[in-house]
Amino acid sequence: MRIDVITIFPEAFQPLDLSVIGRARAAGAFELCIHDLRDFTVDRHRKVDDKPFGGGVGMVMMLEPIHKALEKVKKENPAGRTVILSPAGKVFNQALARELSVEKGLILICGHYEEIDERVRSFVDLELSIGDYVLTGGELAALVVIDAVTRLLPGVLPEGAAQEDSFTEEHLLDWPHYTRPAQWRGLSVPEVLLSGDHKKIAAWRRKAAEERTQRLRPDLRQKYLSRKSSPSTAEGAGARNNEHRIARPPSR
Repeated sequence: MRIDVITIFPEAFQPLDLSVIGRARAAGAFELCIHDLRDFTVDRHRKVDDKPFGGGVGMVMMLEPIHKALEKVKKENPAGRTVILSPAGKVFNQALARELSVEKGLILICGHYEEIDERVRSFVDLELSIGDYVLTGGELAALVVIDAVTRLLPGVLPEGAAQEDSFTEEHLLDWPHYTRPAQWRGLSVPEVLLSGDHKKIAAWRRKAAEERTQRLRPDLRQKYLSRKSSPSTAEGAGARNNEHRIARPPSR
């Protein structure tokens, strides 16, 4: 997969050189190309924004530099799906991450200032938001999308790892995890996890996942119960219960 990013802050994408994603990029699991939007301007001030027609607060990103950038990028990444990062977009989730991970390429446009000229939307494929809040620019949102998508690519994570910790159709959060030491300042690891009885461990994990979801995300719990009671999903569910890992809450 090739991912192109159009931004006025190329340095914002340095975190993608770190950790698992950085190693995967270095190994060639995906190609990342960052394009400075100011390189596509024609004036000596490299201006990418202007005052909005009709007046109002803030500045609007200009159409022409973005169009020129897209013309260049699409020649290099012709199969790339063009995406705007914007609070007005479809809310990004794990299902969309999986959908985008099978694309041959992505082209991400990072908005900034008050808005992007509306005409840009006439030649993009998708508009994405990472949540119902407003950021100062699309760079942070693009980082989230790139990280979530690329970790699903073949060879980025150990085999099966993405299925173990990602949101699935089961709509449950992951169960609690523990490691050594088994005793720490009066806090103990549940005995069942030390028992070596895999059947009991699987049952404990399922119950713990249900309880955690009810406590932290009752909305997901309702989806889980609805799916569990649906005749179309009941068949074969038992076989998956002991082996299919589910969603872990986002780290803070």
